[in-house]
Amino acid sequence: MGEFLECVEIEPGEPARAAVIWLHGLGADGRDFAPIVPELGLAGQGVRFVFPHAPRRPVTINMGMTMRAWYDIAQLDLRRGHDEAGIRESARQVGALIEREIGRGVAPGKIVLAGFSQGGAIALHVGVRYPKRLGGLLALSTYLVCDETLEAERGDANRELPILQAHGAMDPMVHPDRGESARDRLRGLGYDVEWKSYPIGHEVCPDEIRDVAAWLRDRLAVPTRDAP
Repeated sequence: MGEFLECVEIEPGEPARAAVIWLHGLGADGRDFAPIVPELGLAGQGVRFVFPHAPRRPVTINMGMTMRAWYDIAQLDLRRGHDEAGIRESARQVGALIEREIGRGVAPGKIVLAGFSQGGAIALHVGVRYPKRLGGLLALSTYLVCDETLEAERGDANRELPILQAHGAMDPMVHPDRGESARDRLRGLGYDVEWKSYPIGHEVCPDEIRDVAAWLRDRLAVPTRDAP
């Protein structure tokens, strides 16, 4: 795919007028969330789903094994030791996918960035810094990276961007306090963050998928017109 990340793409049955770019978690790939598309209630709405594969790289906390990862993780304490070079390279690659959707005729305001865990961290990183107004940010079981530069780097275009954060209350991988800390930091900067918690671990559940579906429909569905 040239300079673009390899992706799984699900095209609508009609011309695409909106897009969801959805980033998987550590060690997964772009096929991870593709099966939930039929459950999101956007059939017939002209929404293209793009599920990129992260690059393959050694991951320190997994004994240096090579796997799909948006950046290296050196230690379990997610507040420390972020691989800033990897984060920024992945952010550039995701930004290129956004620009490709715009080039395909999708307005920036009809593009939603979504991600789970490590992919959610990249989605948040890109979305609040992106220079064109997007349609929304969906951040599942995730946290902030490069928080120390957020205030200086955030873009004016997305300061009122709607954000849905969802997290498992029993998540052993990304402890809920990391998600809550991200929520509070973003709200403190004025972002419109809706928070959902579920009695699950590091995963998604049917109730969460229903809430995500409703939120996406609010952002992307074509408004219905009252009959005359």
